[in-house]
Amino acid sequence: MKHLHTVPLGISDLLLLRPERHHDVRGSFMELYTRQGHVKAGIDADFIQDNLVLTHRPNVIRGLHYQAPPHAQGKLICVIRGAILDVAVDIRHGSPTFARHAAVELSDENGLQMWVPPGFAHGYCTLKPDTIVLYKVTAAYAPQSEQAIAWNDPDLAINWPVGGRPLLSERDAHAPRLKDLPAHFSV
Repeated sequence: MKHLHTVPLGISDLLLLRPERHHDVRGSFMELYTRQGHVKAGIDADFIQDNLVLTHRPNVIRGLHYQAPPHAQGKLICVIRGAILDVAVDIRHGSPTFARHAAVELSDENGLQMWVPPGFAHGYCTLKPDTIVLYKVTAAYAPQSEQAIAWNDPDLAINWPVGGRPLLSERDAHAPRLKDLPAHFSV
């Protein structure tokens, strides 16, 4: 990957990536992932699985999720079709940015990627119908380590772009606030 531009998001270790996209009369070409390019950008991760999520409706919120140690996951997220507001929350106790979040629109049009390392909760809201999200993870799914934080936790003050009530899973609708969870990550 010759050109992978990184954009700091004001929270250490969290990165927004802008891969170079090449256009011609046929369409466009972009390298989604190369180990060498991503390591050079600061992401030296051993990805073990790719996940593909199709969400049919806009205003669906998935998250805020994370896996507690020893099964903590790093995630590299991009959108194949449609658009999302992608959100990462720093849940590393002792971090100067603890409980702060970054929110970025990822879409098939802008081609942006977000690197969410272990120690962050992650979630997103779909902005368009039939949105497809691809994310690479650094650890296998471990249900015993699965955690969730309330999407509408007032201490996080995330401005989700939902008109009215979002569509949520039962688990996400009843997730606890960050202050009610144990300190799974520390710096």
